Amino acid sequence: MLTPETLPELQRALAEADLDGWLLFDFQGANPIASGVLALDGMVTRRVFALIPREGVPVAVTHDIEQGPWHRWPKEWKRVRYGSWRVLEQTLHSLVNGKRVAMEYSPGDAVPYLDRVPGGVLEMVRATGAEIVSSGVLVSRFYALWTDVQLESHKRAARIVAATARAAFEEAGKRSRTTTPITEYELQQWIANRFRESGLEFEHEPIVGANENAANPHYSPSPEHPREIRRGDLLLIDLWAREHEGIYADQTWMGSIGEPTPRMLEVWTAVRDARDAAIALLREKIPAGVAVRGAEVDDAARNVLTARGFGAAFTHRTGHSIDSRQLHGAGPHIDNFESREVRELIPGLGFSIEPGAYLSGEIGVRAEVNAFIAAGEVIITPEDYQHDLIVV
Repeated sequence: MLTPETLPELQRALAEADLDGWLLFDFQGANPIASGVLALDGMVTRRVFALIPREGVPVAVTHDIEQGPWHRWPKEWKRVRYGSWRVLEQTLHSLVNGKRVAMEYSPGDAVPYLDRVPGGVLEMVRATGAEIVSSGVLVSRFYALWTDVQLESHKRAARIVAATARAAFEEAGKRSRTTTPITEYELQQWIANRFRESGLEFEHEPIVGANENAANPHYSPSPEHPREIRRGDLLLIDLWAREHEGIYADQTWMGSIGEPTPRMLEVWTAVRDARDAAIALLREKIPAGVAVRGAEVDDAARNVLTARGFGAAFTHRTGHSIDSRQLHGAGPHIDNFESREVRELIPGLGFSIEPGAYLSGEIGVRAEVNAFIAAGEVIITPEDYQHDLIVV
């Protein structure tokens, strides 16, 4: 959130990047980065801009009929009102003509999570004579970072999520020895209820998939098509939760109900080793002060699965940003597959590491932990993350 206290550091970053300012834009929530930084409160149905200059006070460009949402905007900062498009464009011209400004723009849509400003708005700003560059570095430093308090909330949530996953495998195993095995949907609801009892919240209910269903990375069980979890099944449980307004913990655990087959162990071992290769790269470079980018970490995991013959079955990025507001955040992703992530992984950023191999009609395997870049070290959660396939 932009405040008089955070403004000096942000302006120093603008100077270091040789930028004249950060131009924030939002329209009806299209840019969550802008709405998060500006902390607007209430209905915003018209276009809004805010220029954070390298020197001087920020300037908000607001519509005449929507002043209420700006009640947090400091009185010593400027607020310019507009009604018509003509006044809006004239105002923008006076603010950014001839300046080099950052916006939520990713050239070639290389990183979609950054590409939040519509093409027409970019054209309008460029028509003022401004040069636009990506705000990616600013988003990493001033939007996606966790505070110390948020890190502790994440760790607490991670412990509960991990314990819930282990208990869920025990429940599936216990029911598999009865005449009424638990279904994927029932186990999903069992996990969700455990989270609620623990005081955690979540956006969507967890993924619970056995064998062929786990081969669909975004599978969602349903009561209309119940699938029992039986002896001999390989079970994937992907679950995420957080304390209220805390940082999400997002984990995927794998287990077999009964003894696993050699095929299950082969795929599990490859995926686990891919995850561990990504962790090893971070643990090697971060303490040494070597810059690491999300694409490099993705490559490290993907190379392992390719070498084991499962490269084509790894159909998504290795990990996603987890920022202070969203489970799938706007910070750097662990990705050189779905997008071209070149941003550096700097202290204060968190993300998932979750390679997978999905063999259609057979089985799916994913191994997921979370990582946080601290000063000179990498923190992996949960602390007791999975190394061996759980055998129930």
